[in-house]
Amino acid sequence: MALKVDHLTILVKSLDASMGYYNKLLHLIGFSKLKEHVWTDNEGFYFQFNEAKEGTADYERYGAGMNHIGFSAPSVAFVENVQQQMKIAGFDVPEIQTFDGVKALFMKDPDGIRFEITYYPPGAAVVD
Repeated sequence: MALKVDHLTILVKSLDASMGYYNKLLHLIGFSKLKEHVWTDNEGFYFQFNEAKEGTADYERYGAGMNHIGFSAPSVAFVENVQQQMKIAGFDVPEIQTFDGVKALFMKDPDGIRFEITYYPPGAAVVD
């Protein structure tokens, strides 16, 4: 039996600088705010945010540690809406990438932590 993932704790340089980003993104992808700095999918999974200790290393794309967290979107339109709403909210959002029909949006929070919102057509693999 595989254990279910129940939470992810993300350490950011500044809660003040990062929570606007996460408040917008997590709302757009269906999470609800449980309390300050804690969001849930209402099915037993939680995001918790805390500040990193001063003097610790920044996120590095190909360095050891979490590279990104990915979410499956129900449609291409959903991915496009997340992209548009994050841009409207003033965040730097890249173009949507296409891989054999897969539509992927890779965004970075203010500290460079990556979130992927992706539509997978029927039969497409989530991971290679």
